[in-house]
Amino acid sequence: MKNMKSLLTIFMMGACTLLYGQSQSVSGIVTDDVGDVLPGVSVKVKGTSTGTVTNGDGNYSISSEANGTLVFSFVGYKTQEIALNGTSSLNITMSEGIVMDEVVVTALGISRDKKSLGYATQTIDGDNLATMKDVNFMSSLSGQVAGAQIKNSGTMGGSANVIIRGYSSIDGNNQPLYVIDGIPINNDITNGNNQQTGRGGFDYGNAAMDVNPQDIASINILKGAAASALYGARAANGVILITTKKGTKGKKGIGVTVSHNTTIGQINKNTMPTYQNEYGSGYGKFYGPDTSFNGLVTNGYIENVDLDGDGVADALANPMGEDASYGAPFSSVDELLTWESIHPELSTYLQPQPFQGTSNNPTTFYETSVMTTNAVSLDGATENGSYRFSVSDMFNKGILPNSELRKNNASLNVSYDLSDKLKFSSSMQYVKNQGTGRFGTGYDNNNVNQSFRQWYDVGVDMQAQKAAYELNGNNLSWNAYGFSSPEATRADPHYFDNPYWMRNNNYSTDSRDRFIGNVVLNYEINDWLNVMGRVTNDNYSELREERIGSQSVDVAKYSKYNKTFFERNYDLFLNFDRDLSDKLNLFGMVGTNMRRSSVNITDGQTNGGLVVPGVYSFSNSVNTPEAADETDAARAVDGYLGRATLAYDRFLYLDISARYDVSSTLPVDNNSFFYPAATASLIYSEIFDISGMDFGKLRLNYAQVGNDAPMQRLQNIYNIGTPFGSSTLASAPNTGYNNTLLPENTTSLEIGFENKFFNNKLGLDLTLYSATTENQILAIRPSSSSGTYLQYVNAGKVENKGIELQLYANVLKSGDFSWDTRINWARNRNKVLELTGNLETYQLGSFQGGVTVEATIGESYGSIKGTDFVYHDGEKIVINHPSASRGGMVYGKTASTQTIGNIMPDWTGGWTNTFTYKNLTASALIDVQWGGNFFSLDTWYGYGTGIYADQAGENVDGNEARLSIADGGGHDIGGVVASQDADGNYLLDADGNFTSDGTENSTYAFVGDYNNYAGWKNAPNAMHVYDATYIKLRQLSISYSLPKSMFSGKGFQGIDIGIMARNLAILHKKSPHTDPEAGLSAGNIQGYQSGAYPAVRELGFNVTFKF
Repeated sequence: MKNMKSLLTIFMMGACTLLYGQSQSVSGIVTDDVGDVLPGVSVKVKGTSTGTVTNGDGNYSISSEANGTLVFSFVGYKTQEIALNGTSSLNITMSEGIVMDEVVVTALGISRDKKSLGYATQTIDGDNLATMKDVNFMSSLSGQVAGAQIKNSGTMGGSANVIIRGYSSIDGNNQPLYVIDGIPINNDITNGNNQQTGRGGFDYGNAAMDVNPQDIASINILKGAAASALYGARAANGVILITTKKGTKGKKGIGVTVSHNTTIGQINKNTMPTYQNEYGSGYGKFYGPDTSFNGLVTNGYIENVDLDGDGVADALANPMGEDASYGAPFSSVDELLTWESIHPELSTYLQPQPFQGTSNNPTTFYETSVMTTNAVSLDGATENGSYRFSVSDMFNKGILPNSELRKNNASLNVSYDLSDKLKFSSSMQYVKNQGTGRFGTGYDNNNVNQSFRQWYDVGVDMQAQKAAYELNGNNLSWNAYGFSSPEATRADPHYFDNPYWMRNNNYSTDSRDRFIGNVVLNYEINDWLNVMGRVTNDNYSELREERIGSQSVDVAKYSKYNKTFFERNYDLFLNFDRDLSDKLNLFGMVGTNMRRSSVNITDGQTNGGLVVPGVYSFSNSVNTPEAADETDAARAVDGYLGRATLAYDRFLYLDISARYDVSSTLPVDNNSFFYPAATASLIYSEIFDISGMDFGKLRLNYAQVGNDAPMQRLQNIYNIGTPFGSSTLASAPNTGYNNTLLPENTTSLEIGFENKFFNNKLGLDLTLYSATTENQILAIRPSSSSGTYLQYVNAGKVENKGIELQLYANVLKSGDFSWDTRINWARNRNKVLELTGNLETYQLGSFQGGVTVEATIGESYGSIKGTDFVYHDGEKIVINHPSASRGGMVYGKTASTQTIGNIMPDWTGGWTNTFTYKNLTASALIDVQWGGNFFSLDTWYGYGTGIYADQAGENVDGNEARLSIADGGGHDIGGVVASQDADGNYLLDADGNFTSDGTENSTYAFVGDYNNYAGWKNAPNAMHVYDATYIKLRQLSISYSLPKSMFSGKGFQGIDIGIMARNLAILHKKSPHTDPEAGLSAGNIQGYQSGAYPAVRELGFNVTFKF
């Protein structure tokens, strides 16, 4: 409530400024050749920094001297310069033609002509993001930005991993900086280490997802160090500049926009396992005699149980306590005691049930997701000011039971000319996020896919599990201990809970209240010099609570995580823009930026269970809770910066910038760092008359940018634990800190070409870059005398080289029909050049299954390490199955871990086609990633538990694959046979690996139980490393604007309707049973799937009313 009162007070103060002051202005409307209004046209006062853009109705209003000159520019239209000569009303008609000027937002919120920039930048229109309605707006950028890898974890409201031009920091942050209306905002990913390495936990998303896509006017991506250096250390990985929608000066009346969207989603079953439907529960022939008590031949697959307690077997039971599907064929017996026979609450208690496959497999567990978004905005203006106020409500019901998110946004943008020289503006946003039932991830009972993809009985009817839960709300699991266990506990869950019970009892809740805002004053000293003062704020408080119910297979638990964060920036800039002669102009700025931020975290949980089931409180802990983990950290950075651009005759631009930072996270005696940048832009189309070329530019740049140390890395901080009696206990940290740390440093070079042809019908933007980051801050093993397991040091060098291509074309324009296409393509080559001392590889993450992800000298960042196949002349070497009773062959594995994959793709791209006919527009985006790898724990275990169709059915000879090798079963795995000596010992090479003389293998591999060739028992890790290639139909939209003639005199300005679809189809992929894009979390640790969620196809309807 306190936050809301503060917010309303600020809103009222901002709005009140609209009531004061008067100023002369020039206003008018801009249209095209056929009389249609042109929104977004840049209007600037020549020779000054004063500028604006036309609003949605083509109107503009700008302050200018009576004898000034206005410059009108817009993409695809000829630039016009009009002398005012005292005119206060000026309407302009623009003609299609040569593109000369396009205004873009650059570092520190400075608007510049794009042609003057000596670095690559790319702008995304906000209307597309608003149409596509994603909980995390960053996911909507996938496939649209050349050089950016954008991947969502696949969970509801989950984190989006955004990497621009490759990974540059080995162990630090590689995510870009997010800036909204000049306000740097926090994008922390606070998922724990267990969550990020696949060992369980909830994915709570990125903090930057709080931004409301309904309010975004445009997004500009600054990719290289030269583009982002003025933001300082945290912009080393690029910057995503978000400009929100604002009112327009001079617009008459109040504009009201009301919009609604409903989007539904269903899983793409092609990204789920292909389940076998032939065999029941079990790991093999381990549960009873070959012939049961009643004479039925069951071959050890089925339990013989004594129900009446007389010591004599009198019933047959499915081994339901097992979590695998290597059991009896469904065709071998009609009825068995199943999980539905063991729970006394069920009407089927102690009654045999049909032993059969089911059509209600785990794909039926997922529900239809529904997201609704309602938004209202008001914008208006006086002659001297403008405002826009908006509110929105987004509600999302997820694909899992008991999962929902709600996000409420309120925003206000105001601007006002307090006098002819003094201008005020402010941007403010309040965000309230609430979540229930976030998706569990990784190897965790709270992730249904751990069971569905790895450990499962395919004979379970999922809808019967739902009915069992809804009967009385108890945990009636398919995975009960079974009839061979004591009667008192036989119905208890063994490894897995009933998934419906789990989703309703083991769940999380979370909330975040956030305020983002700025206040800006700009004073025009004269016609070429102005001073700008700005204060920005980003603060939020976050609460997370997690629960495990008392009937769960896990220990009942309650945990609470509290976090508060704030960051404030104080900016003071002197801006200049002066014509030195008729052809020479100098513009730029000098100033200072002071940043102050702090974070406070408290994280605690119960100990040993809950006394009273269902009461989630620390005071309900069975044992005294351990001391909570607490963090209280602060950072201060003082920056001094400047930029100067010398422009000659509007075709040559030379730009020099520099920033000097003093950081509190570095040693006092060496806490400052300086990074310069220089760029050049040559408009060669102004020099050479090249037939068909409208515009041609060459750009070059060189830059350095620093990256200071994280907070609290200089001195050791001791952990205070739970007191023992009256004694306080403290422990040293595992990682020793270092008071001599230096900042990381990135040096980059870039060259680019930008061309437009045939009256802007065709455009090309090509960029080549090289960047090297050194002085990496790493935690490595020190000498034993240090007293710590790890030590922070400066070590390591990483290189990124790449090429980016953007191509657009107006393929066809005929009458009212137009077809436009846009292609982006990028290839990044990354290499770890150095580490430290004798260290050859640095481990980023260690995962279940025996694989690691590492940074290895001479390889790309993110090498996947594990056991590999052993080869002879390109053929896989096979050896005898370790179990002689099973027979057959298995693949030989390397004696030591090898590089078996890499997380980096070969290239990424996107292709957008837009078709327009009168008021109808259709657009489609194809998103491509080619190459890259991931290790699947899902098939690593799942191929061993027999749930996939790959381990059932018939082999190439038409025999049941699960038969013994002697009976014609097994799989043909080919390969060459490993060499043995006369005693049957394998002949190994110097590295301990198998050798072969090239003899072809003709013996099949055993598939008959869990100890097969393909699962975790025998397979090399490399067998479960997959190609992450995909081609996706990412977005599809069709919109129609009803003719304005329909609303004449009825109060409507327009009505837009449309349909949209996201993730409609995976057109091509190389990995089975999954979405190759699925992951765990954002951050450096990628290339691993465990309990991956299926892709979700979404279809939505939009309607917008404008008054």
